[in-house]
Amino acid sequence: MKNNIRSMIWRYYAYSFFSTMIFFSAVLIPFFTKWGGLNLFQVQLLQSWFALWLFALDVPSGVIADRIGRKYTVSLGCLIFAAALLLYGSTPSFSIFLISEFLAALGLSLISGADEAILYEVLKENGLEQESKKYFGRANSFKMAGILVGALSGSLIAGHFELNVPTLLSAIPLLIAGIIAWTFTEPKVHSKKLEKIDVIKNLKNGYVYLLRHKTLRLLALDMIVVWIAGYFVIWLYQPMLENAGVAIVYFGLFQALFVLAQIIVSHNFSFLEKVFGSAKSYLRFSAIVTGLAFILVAVIPNVLTILIFVLFAGGFGLSRRVLMSSYMNKFIPSEQRATVLSSVSTFGRLSIALVNPIVGLIATQSIQFAALFIGLLPLALFFFSPIEQEMFE
Repeated sequence: MKNNIRSMIWRYYAYSFFSTMIFFSAVLIPFFTKWGGLNLFQVQLLQSWFALWLFALDVPSGVIADRIGRKYTVSLGCLIFAAALLLYGSTPSFSIFLISEFLAALGLSLISGADEAILYEVLKENGLEQESKKYFGRANSFKMAGILVGALSGSLIAGHFELNVPTLLSAIPLLIAGIIAWTFTEPKVHSKKLEKIDVIKNLKNGYVYLLRHKTLRLLALDMIVVWIAGYFVIWLYQPMLENAGVAIVYFGLFQALFVLAQIIVSHNFSFLEKVFGSAKSYLRFSAIVTGLAFILVAVIPNVLTILIFVLFAGGFGLSRRVLMSSYMNKFIPSEQRATVLSSVSTFGRLSIALVNPIVGLIATQSIQFAALFIGLLPLALFFFSPIEQEMFE
């Protein structure tokens, strides 16, 4: 590999690490409920508000990334996200939280799809797209490492300071990530002067391409269903720990194990596919193990089953999205890559926006019943998924 390509990839890894070093992740629920004074239903209402703004902003930001350059939108997204966190940790107010979630959605929408598109285009320009699974997996491992460091540090910070301090400090690594993104080498497809943006046309093309491409559509649907389940591991395991009487200072340890499980899985996609004989078989396994982990912790809630829940539902459920993204990239034209990837994220966020209040309302009454409800989603996919092995070949 040429030195300039190697340098670009390692800068991308560094960006991946700092962009996810969020210190408040280990004390997310206590931050909202103890410092912010919210109940779980209000917490999920905030997340639906966030997801709806992502739905509104994701594809337009993808169009902008495709037209003016992806590294600039990624860098700006990191800076806006950092500002959102500073505002979030300033005042325990539901109205302030709403504004902060809007800014966070704006920042994340600028990042979503564009950063992965940069990596894939760089690999493609250098004849390495067939190895995209490896590089996407490694990049995800660096993201998980950032979350790991943030989680362990955040729980210690929360143990010695107010619960809003980890949120405020999380702006620092995001600023570093924004600076690193600015140094990226823009793929050649964006290095020339670009024509005037036809926003409406590109918005339409992004959705239409996704909806008309059968294989891409089915892969996206498969990804979103398990992604939703994995997403709720983040929001359920901390109140479960509180109910089990675990002190906040130990939350970071569970978050660290949660992240380590994702690192191990995402770093061994090729190995796991070989073990299970095919991509389809591994995807079926990852779906059922995620669902069963939810069912287990719902039926037998204790510290041990919460640990199993975090390791298996978190490790296999959330890392699965990265593997699916590497497959979907093979079916998307370069000039529409960020737009189509943002379209996939948009449908995922909209789905989460619809499910969030339901789960929040259920969780306010019973955390276990909420886990049981979510666990049925990946189990249904295991039994009824339309994915065929030929789609990966």
